[in-house]
Amino acid sequence: MDVDLRKLRYFVEVAEQLHFGRAAQTLHIAQPALSRQIRALEDDLGVALFIRDRRSTTLTPAGQQLLHDAKPLLASAQATVRRALQAALPTQQFTIAFMPGITVTPAVKALSAQHPQLDIRLLRTGWDNQTKVVLDGRADVSIVRMPVDPRGLNVKPLFSEPRVVVVADDNPLARKDSLTLADLADAHLLQDPEAVPEWRAVAHELRNGRRAQVPAIGSVEEKLELVASGAGFCVLPRSTASFYTRPDVAVLPAPDLADNQISLVWNSSHETGLVQDFSDVCYLLRPPGAN
Repeated sequence: MDVDLRKLRYFVEVAEQLHFGRAAQTLHIAQPALSRQIRALEDDLGVALFIRDRRSTTLTPAGQQLLHDAKPLLASAQATVRRALQAALPTQQFTIAFMPGITVTPAVKALSAQHPQLDIRLLRTGWDNQTKVVLDGRADVSIVRMPVDPRGLNVKPLFSEPRVVVVADDNPLARKDSLTLADLADAHLLQDPEAVPEWRAVAHELRNGRRAQVPAIGSVEEKLELVASGAGFCVLPRSTASFYTRPDVAVLPAPDLADNQISLVWNSSHETGLVQDFSDVCYLLRPPGAN
């Protein structure tokens, strides 16, 4: 059976939003047309993918499984097209993705010295796309902050660094030399609690159901703005916090927090000589004092 990748893309959008109207707007197609495409996909597969009523849209077990498998399949198809287009370029390109706070210049210089004709590109990522960029071919390698989903990836641990707590400068906690988890038990975390499991285990607001809704935050700058306004605190890797020095927030060590692990990842189906060469020089990424 040949599966239409366009129908799969439509399915993934609806499955992630669980709303045909919003998915149609995102895809820039009419909702009736989207519904017809989903029904056609269900006919192709011979299974129902969604349960729809007037109030909600939910995935069937078959839909849940297809969503799990479709996203890496679509990413692989995108990567295949991108690599074909890059192969036609007169100069070979190599794109290095990296998370905020990680300095890649020494490793880039070392790779450039080995391959003077190589066109090296850099791509800044965030928590939501740090692995997607290698799975869909936008980057050849990505320097990520763990944890990540390892499916389809080769993962090479590089180093670890402490995480720190950022609070408003006028917060009483800012007067401390360092913070413990007990100090933070009554504070509001401006992140997904899953990202800071140590705090999640002691947080009072999670026990009594008073946790306020955290708005979608797309960057470190947005987090710091919220922190400075007194909305709560955030936890950042130490190197990331050092890039955003500002007088209205205080950065404090928190020995109870586990270190953040930095790793190099690349697409397991696209391991080239250049990827290995960059992997070899990644020891230059280690900042002073890293573990």
